[in-house]
Amino acid sequence: MQTLSVELLDRAYPIHIGQALLARADLILPHLKGRQVAVVTNTTVAPLYLEQIKAPLEAAGISVLPVVLPDGEQYKNAETLGIIYDALLQQRCERKTTLIALGGGVVGDMTGYAAATYLRGVPFIQVPTTLLSQVDSSVGGKTGINHPRGKNMIGAFYQPQLVLADTSTLNTLPERELSAGLAEVIKYGLIRDPQFFAWLETNMPKLMQRDAEALAYAIHRSCVNKAEVVALDEHEQGERALLNLGHTFGHAIENGMGYGVWLHGEAVAAGTMMAADLSRRMDHLNDAEVARIERLFRAANLPTHAPDLGVDAYLDLMGLDKKVSNGKIRFILLQAIGTAVMTGDYPPAELRATLALT
Repeated sequence: MQTLSVELLDRAYPIHIGQALLARADLILPHLKGRQVAVVTNTTVAPLYLEQIKAPLEAAGISVLPVVLPDGEQYKNAETLGIIYDALLQQRCERKTTLIALGGGVVGDMTGYAAATYLRGVPFIQVPTTLLSQVDSSVGGKTGINHPRGKNMIGAFYQPQLVLADTSTLNTLPERELSAGLAEVIKYGLIRDPQFFAWLETNMPKLMQRDAEALAYAIHRSCVNKAEVVALDEHEQGERALLNLGHTFGHAIENGMGYGVWLHGEAVAAGTMMAADLSRRMDHLNDAEVARIERLFRAANLPTHAPDLGVDAYLDLMGLDKKVSNGKIRFILLQAIGTAVMTGDYPPAELRATLALT
């Protein structure tokens, strides 16, 4: 097991990464405020892993309330969030009840938001079971739900007490979900870690084959990058926004296609290629750098071309992005592989040209 720490201004919390951690109640118990937990999961994860985490906690004298949600991005909404609230209220859960998110990014985001808002705040723990959630969404305290008009537009910054990333759960992950997670791994190399990007170029075949050592290294290095950024900018006032490379375009793809049609990582990959194209048009990247990025996404079996929603539809959807300031859409662009910047200073004609390539 490897352990690293997310250092915040007022406190820190650990990220444990390793195999066979779900049954390690000893890692969870020190972070509980009371003797009751609610494990929020979904219909796919529950049959695989709910009992693995539930039984050891109950053996330690903890009361465990399972809350099983439908699976899919299309259910990341207020109606499904209500299922969590209903279960907590029915069982008269109190402020010392800890919510445990057992699942991927959707489960983690919704559980975190429920924890932030139930009784104005109860503790929660992230137990991510997908690659994407282990390297990105479980770390840093971003929580929330989608709205028909925009992705993740309703939410809160609310940090977990603990992140427990059991890499054994990746053995049951569908190939498409594995690839989607790799999009967020690649992102770290692009925005701040060029040596990691080069390592990924060499080792992507091992990652695709689920080589345990390669996966452990990629997860750990991704979490180190994420933890460093969050420590510098917990509430996304500056540098943390760079983690959204490809996300302005990508969220528009997810919303425009209908939540759940494209996986988040797939949309981020195509969106990152759009950001790379706009960066090239602004003379930040050269053709060879864009080709390197495209090759790596293709090696991860990820899409490199966005769907044709229409230029005006893209502009409308992106107008609800969280980075919009004074009505201006701001993008994360690449100045080089390993260097990113947030800017609203781009020629509108070049943006429209990028969007017209879909």
